[in-house]
Amino acid sequence: MNLRVGITRDDRFLEHKTGHSHPEHPVRLAEIHRMLDRDFADRLTVITPKPATVEQVEMVHTPAHIRRVLKTADQNITSLSPDTPVSAKSYLAAWLAVGGCLQGIDLLMENRCDAFFALVRPPGHHATADRAAGFCIFNNLAVAARYAASRFGIERILVVDWDIHHGNGIHDIFYDSRGVYYYSTHDPMLYPYSGALEETGEGPGEGFTMNIPLLREMTDDDMVYLYHHTLLPVITGYRPQLIMVAAGFDAHADDPIGRCRFSELLYGRITRMLIDARAASGTPEPPLFFTLEGGYAPRALTRSVHSVLSALTGDPILEMPPENALPAVSDCIEAVRNIHHPYGFLK
Repeated sequence: MNLRVGITRDDRFLEHKTGHSHPEHPVRLAEIHRMLDRDFADRLTVITPKPATVEQVEMVHTPAHIRRVLKTADQNITSLSPDTPVSAKSYLAAWLAVGGCLQGIDLLMENRCDAFFALVRPPGHHATADRAAGFCIFNNLAVAARYAASRFGIERILVVDWDIHHGNGIHDIFYDSRGVYYYSTHDPMLYPYSGALEETGEGPGEGFTMNIPLLREMTDDDMVYLYHHTLLPVITGYRPQLIMVAAGFDAHADDPIGRCRFSELLYGRITRMLIDARAASGTPEPPLFFTLEGGYAPRALTRSVHSVLSALTGDPILEMPPENALPAVSDCIEAVRNIHHPYGFLK
């Protein structure tokens, strides 16, 4: 199936300077831009982002945090947190990152495309309501989810976070909400050291958060098996009206931070799984929204983004779902089922 695919692209994201040795470096996106020109010319709808408004960012973030971000425009180099350096134009990149995501939601909800990939930086899934953290300034995806709910009346949003680091910002912002189901697979031994299996949401959001700690010996097939047996039942049971992906690629084997064994092909396989699951979701096929999160080996990152875009634009994905996985993966699935069975999505 060929989907109509849009992207956000802008060289102003490269003006967010983090320092030569910082992992979240502009070269990450520059490499992706070169790949787009080489392999996807005329295959994508390209959107130039507009900055979000203060009111839009305030759907998630506190006025005090927004003021701190704006004040960085006065300084050539400073930090919003120990691991989040910024330069004089970082504030603009951050506002454009949110704005580009919101424009993507507009395109999807107005049926001008079927899938959208916001190729933005800085990333967002670690940013909380009142602070920057983990290379993230604003929580791009969280603002976009709130925007989709408020402007378009979307009542059920599924967020799939496959970044190797737990998206603690998204997790915390929606932990008490049933309107956003947060599904995360991550290494709990990496920053921010959160996302326990037993954390399933609270209050009206109880049962609408699924945290799955990963094993470092897992292969591509193991990961596909895990998603097939945990994510697909959530899609069928929750019946999302919008599927959003926190698309971090730092679980790639070549990544200097992730410490995992996955290849770029994994991301195309999961994307194809999401495409196929749309038809079985029990609702009109939900649009797919991706926003760039981690991935700190530029070439591996670029190949991984290529894999996702290839799946979205109809290039064949030949691998079938594996019939089995490491015994420890099967044990993990059983543990997830035991915890989430009372909520009705996993049988």
